[in-house]
This record gives sequence, C-alpha cells and structure tokens, in this order.
Amino acid sequence: RKELKVKSSLREKMLLNSRKITQKSKKTILLLHQNKLEKAEKTLDEAKTLLNSTLESLKNAPELQTSGALFAASQEYAEASILLCIEKIGLYPTPEEVGVSSSAYVLGLADVIGELKRKVSECLRIGDVKKAEHYFKYMEDIYKMLSALNEYAFSVVPALRRKCDVARHLVESAGSELLLERRRKSLEEYLKLIEKRKI
Repeated sequence: RKELKVKSSLREKMLLNSRKITQKSKKTILLLHQNKLEKAEKTLDEAKTLLNSTLESLKNAPELQTSGALFAASQEYAEASILLCIEKIGLYPTPEEVGVSSSAYVLGLADVIGELKRKVSECLRIGDVKKAEHYFKYMEDIYKMLSALNEYAFSVVPALRRKCDVARHLVESAGSELLLERRRKSLEEYLKLIEKRKI
C-alpha cells in the first residue's frame, strides 16, 4: 500500500513536470521566432533542469519514465533544443547531447521542419530571400535524414511515418514559395532594367 502511494505521488509529480517542460519548450520556440536568443536559451535551460530532475526522480519507476506524458514532453523539448542549436551554431545536436531517447529525438527533429517552414515564410514576408533559402536548406537536410531511415525505425516509432508525410508537404510548399519569390524578384529586376533603358 505504501509503495502504491509513493508511485501515485511520483506519477502526479511527473505529469505536472511534463506539462511544465512542454510549456517551457513551446515558449523557447516562440522566443526563437521572436529572435530572442538569450531568453530562449534561459527558458530551455529551465526545461532541461526540470526534465533531468524528473527522470532522476523516476529512477526506481521505469514504467513512469516511459509514460506518454513524459515522452511527449521529451519530444517537445528535443524540438526546441534542435531548433535552438540550428539558430545558435548551425548544427544538429545528438540525442545524447539533448538528453532524450532516440524515439523522442527523431520525432522532435521531424517537428523542427514545421518551425523552419514558419521561418521561411516570415523571411519571405519581409523580403529576405537569402535568409529564407538558409532555413530551407535545413528543411531539406532534415527531410533527407528522415527519409534515409529504414523500415525498422518506422515500425519502432509508428508516429514517424505520418510526420515524414507532413514534412514532405512542408518542404514542397516552402520550395514553391521560394520559387515564386525568386521569379517575382527576377521580374521586378527585369522591369527596372526596362525602365532604365527608357530613360
């Protein structure tokens, strides 16, 4: 009975912390979209501390370590960590560096494509084609990495196939947006050239 009470208490704490980790990870992503890198780093550090302490507290309850709520929080945290690394140093951290399972990492990586698509669209909105192309290259790169995974990976992580399908559509959509913007710029430059010749 005492053991059940302890497990129940651990579960409640894990659920609460999972929500906090998810919230802080989402906030990190939002701050990155607002170009507030320092605040994003600080918020992600808070999420990391919380994730590590939660995992540590569940050392003797492995069934809670693999619970759906904590897995979802780890996935969200992985997404925020990868996006922050791309923004800060232009590299992808490893699952070990992030501190999550391979499954949570790969699902978080797939979700990063959606955030990069937002970056591409925002850059195009303000007319920064070069920066949009920079983010698009990461989108393509991640999609290629995910596509290279074998059938075993898709069977172990069932949600990955659907995320890869979504990622493909996002990459195609961003590619179309970029192509349209390049054509628009070319036409703009051509029309300016004609105007100069008239003068």
